[in-house]
Amino acid sequence: MQKWGKAVWTGNIKEGQGLISSQTGVLKDAPYGFASRFEDGPGSNPEELLGAAHAACFTMALSLMLGNNNLTADRIETRADVTLAKDGEGFSITKVHLTTKAKIPGTDQAKFAEIAKQAKEGCPVSKVLRAEITLDATLEA
Repeated sequence: MQKWGKAVWTGNIKEGQGLISSQTGVLKDAPYGFASRFEDGPGSNPEELLGAAHAACFTMALSLMLGNNNLTADRIETRADVTLAKDGEGFSITKVHLTTKAKIPGTDQAKFAEIAKQAKEGCPVSKVLRAEITLDATLEA
């Protein structure tokens, strides 16, 4: 299986403009640029897209692993906070922090935390990232 995303950039780094698109068309020529990445300007940026991808991947992995334990979530919500930090002359993604909350009948916090940890380690996006990946897993009543 292979999926693609693409980006087009015109101009210099500060005033230039970019457009991002995805194979499915969910993103089609979505704008991004310096202002949306390093300031509070409109548009998207690679870090929020990576965060959304990681949150989605982890949440699906968690659902799979819950099923492997004969559990089904009523709801799982995950947020991935991606840290972009100055690194010498450039920048690096240094950390991703996952925060997940789930309503799952028939389990307790200890079992949920164990399964969530397995999902964090098994998610393909987690595996590809070399950044520190942390997790807060909260089971909601």
